[in-house]
Amino acid sequence: MADGKVFVRFVSSEGVESGAPLEIPLTVCTAQLQVIVNALLNTTEKYQFHVSDYEVTDTLEKTLNLQSDTISTEKAIEIRYEPQAVFRVRAVTRCSSTVPGHAEALINASFSHDGTQLASGSGDATVRFWDLTTESPLHVCKGHKQWVLVTAWHPSGLFLASGCKKGDVCVWDPKTGKQKGKVLSGHKKYVGTLAWQPLHCATENGTFLASGSKDNTIKVWEITRGQCTVTLSSHTQGITAIRWSGDNLIYSASQDRTIKVWRLKHTVHQ
Repeated sequence: MADGKVFVRFVSSEGVESGAPLEIPLTVCTAQLQVIVNALLNTTEKYQFHVSDYEVTDTLEKTLNLQSDTISTEKAIEIRYEPQAVFRVRAVTRCSSTVPGHAEALINASFSHDGTQLASGSGDATVRFWDLTTESPLHVCKGHKQWVLVTAWHPSGLFLASGCKKGDVCVWDPKTGKQKGKVLSGHKKYVGTLAWQPLHCATENGTFLASGSKDNTIKVWEITRGQCTVTLSSHTQGITAIRWSGDNLIYSASQDRTIKVWRLKHTVHQ
């Protein structure tokens, strides 16, 4: 080491030497080491640098001072470089795929609980199922007469419910794409929100679904029989959201600026 300079050898984490030894100032920092290695390798990768077991976090001189008793500067010092990340992360602005299918604008989309499928509702009055593993279409479901405004997966993944601008609710089999039972009709205006009864609240009395509508009402359906078991009609404006809680209570929010809680013991037996 003379005149504040030292000879170094850049070696990859696999032990491959990158070029001949170079004489560099002791004052070089990690950013400057990065420039040198990028030039040697003709790459833009980000690297970490180590001398023996010490990572270079500031200048090379400070790292060498930490191990002055064990390292000699009379021969070229080995600087080991390795990628900062094992996996290359793609920019989030990059689209991985485009899957066409709907003839009109998509209005909503919802993932299955296991993350393998996506359901979408569109202005073309169809519900579509998509395979997320292959990024390809699975089923086209026709049953609605107007825009499909909302979709909701059953907690088991065995059913998907959809509601439309006409006020109808349909239930679909995600495996086959076929409709389960008849169209659930009864709302006088569009259906904008759906909620299934939680699995742990279910009994032998059936599978229940709640729908909220612009007609100010919430209807609870037993989908196996295709019947409306109760209509909840205390709100004075349209229903904007409904949730079915683990205590078997239905919570509803409305444009009338209220949230109501509904207990259904006499309708959905426990």
